[in-house]
Amino acid sequence: MDVVTQVLTVEEARQILRLGRSGIYDAIKRGEAPILRFGRRIVIPRAALERMLVEASLISPK
Repeated sequence: MDVVTQVLTVEEARQILRLGRSGIYDAIKRGEAPILRFGRRIVIPRAALERMLVEASLISPK
């Protein structure tokens, strides 16, 4: 897996979680979504998002 596929854009994470645009940004603001900030750019580590979903029993572990 290359570095690019290890992080998701907010839009990609929003689609995976089936949230609206304001829903994903509200989750980020509340600290409910695992994010990394690079200046104004926000990315979501794929592994952290998958781990969060597994812990919430929404998907089975790989």
